[in-house]
Parts: sequence; structure tokens; C-alpha cells
Amino acid sequence: MIRYRKLKSNQMRNPKLSFVIPARDEEQSVEKLVVEILSSLKNVSKSFEIIFVDDGSTDKTYLKLKKLRRHDKRIKVIRLRGSFGKSVALQVGFDHAKKDIIFTMDADLQDNPKEIPNFLKKLGEGYDLVSGWKKNRHDPHLKKVIPSRIINFLTRLLTGVPIHDTNCGFKVYRRVVIESLNLYGELYRFIPVIAYRQNFRVGEIEILHRKRLYGQTKFGWERGIKGILDLLTITFLTGFIRRPGHFFGSIGIGSFFIGFLIGFYIAYLRFTTGSIQARHPLLFLGMLLMIIGVQLISTGLLAEMIVYSKGKLDYTSAIKESLGIRGRQN
Repeated sequence: MIRYRKLKSNQMRNPKLSFVIPARDEEQSVEKLVVEILSSLKNVSKSFEIIFVDDGSTDKTYLKLKKLRRHDKRIKVIRLRGSFGKSVALQVGFDHAKKDIIFTMDADLQDNPKEIPNFLKKLGEGYDLVSGWKKNRHDPHLKKVIPSRIINFLTRLLTGVPIHDTNCGFKVYRRVVIESLNLYGELYRFIPVIAYRQNFRVGEIEILHRKRLYGQTKFGWERGIKGILDLLTITFLTGFIRRPGHFFGSIGIGSFFIGFLIGFYIAYLRFTTGSIQARHPLLFLGMLLMIIGVQLISTGLLAEMIVYSKGKLDYTSAIKESLGIRGRQN
């Protein structure tokens, strides 16, 4: 444990940083964002890279990024074949990030790079992921603020993860966290939940959120609806991905048991009164619940067989430190 703490302290004194920044149609913002990041890093780190992932921009964002790259080789640019969404953009950026500590930011200038030292300070307290909290948001209330607060409330309620703003794009990670991620769809919104359920230490700091200077927000209420569906997905994935039989089996046993009680009640009436003529709907309900229960239990067993047949699971990211074991060292 002492060795682990010492290594983390050294990382904080001379951090090697990667910035992963998805960008779509942000031609007016990217150059100013780079200037702000470089200014904020003057007294923080000399070893860093800035990775922009152009997610299908239709304006001159890519040309601006190419120009920035020509002037500073620490800036790297990945251009996707089209708009694949933020999850893919982040995952591609993570796959190419080379440093020990990884920041993510939005490219619209609403995240303030001056917060970088505050993130590192919080990370140095022993956290594996630190998420920003835009307590005072400068976004359209109906299109972004209200839907976001609803999703965040439901996320805390269903997952138990004590984060106020899971979807904040401004985060910092230790490399071991991003190596455990497999993002798709809209799952980037729930990265703190994924990390928390893998027993990483997840923290949060309040950050200054700025008004959008250029362009318009690309999200609205429809994103909130998708977010609810993705919340159900992430609740299942993080809670039962390695034990799906528990999820389906629990519901199945409950359904079967209720159906069995109904059947037992109908049988009791048949033997005591000699007739169940008026109870046919209840009888059918009991039979249906028992059949559904058997199907759900069978589904759970099949899911367990699929998980088992996929081969040995990789729990490398679960290892905090090791002694005398060859491989990745802490």
C-alpha cells in the first residue's frame, strides 16, 4: 500500500496527461480551446498530448485541427468517417491515448481548462475518476438543464452512485479506468456508474460552467428519452452482466411463486366448494405467471451458459497492486 501511494504522489507532481476531446462542427472553438489548455498547463505538466476526435464535422473543424497540428505536434487529430456519436468518439480517443492520466472535455468552450489543477488535486486524494459537477449551468433549461437533472436524479436513485452530474464531459481518469471501458450508444453518459460498479474510487468536484459562445447545442428532449432507456441498460449491465441468471431468475421465481399461490388457491376452492366456474380468469392468470416464471428462469440459465462459454473473463482492471507478479506494474 505504501508503494502505491508513493507512485500516485509522483504522478501528481509530474503528471503525464492525455486530453481526449470529441468535436463536431466546432470550427470557431477548437483553436481558442487549445490556447486555453496550453495556458493552463504551463505550471502543471510538460508531458502531454491533446487528441481531438472529429466526429463527422460538416464545417471547417477538421481543417482548423490540421492547422493546429502543423504548429504543435503534441496535438493529434483523428477523423471519423461520419458522425458515430460521442461514445464512439471517446472510445477511439481512449484507445489512442498514451499517457497515465486522461482528461475528457467538450470542444464547445463551456468547460474551463483552468479547472485542470483542481481535478488533479482531487485525483491525488486517491480517486480513480473525478467527474465535474456543473452546479450552475448555462444551458437552455427546457432542452438541456431539466432533462439532465431528471436523468441524474434517476441515476442516483437506481444505481446508488453519489454523483450529481454523471454526464458532465469534463472528467479525469487514471489509465486503468479507461482500459476497463467498452463504450457504445449513449453509455458515455454513465461512465461514473460503470467505474463505480467496478469498484474504482469515483469522486466529483464543482466546476465553473461557461455560456456557449458559438454554435448551438446539438441535444434536446429526445436525448433525455434515450437517456432513460440507456439508464435501464446501464443498470442491468453494471448490476448483472456477470450474473444474468440472478436478474432473470429472481423475476422468474417471483412470477412462478405468485402463479403457484393462485393455482393453490384455485385448487383449494375446487376441493372445498366443488366449483371454480367464476374463477376462470384467475386460473388463467396463475397459469400465465407460472409459464412466464419458467421462461424467465430458463432465459437466465441460458444467459449464464453464454457468459460461461465466452471464455475466461479478464479481471486485470480489478487488481489494485501486486507483488512478485510479472506484467503491468503499479
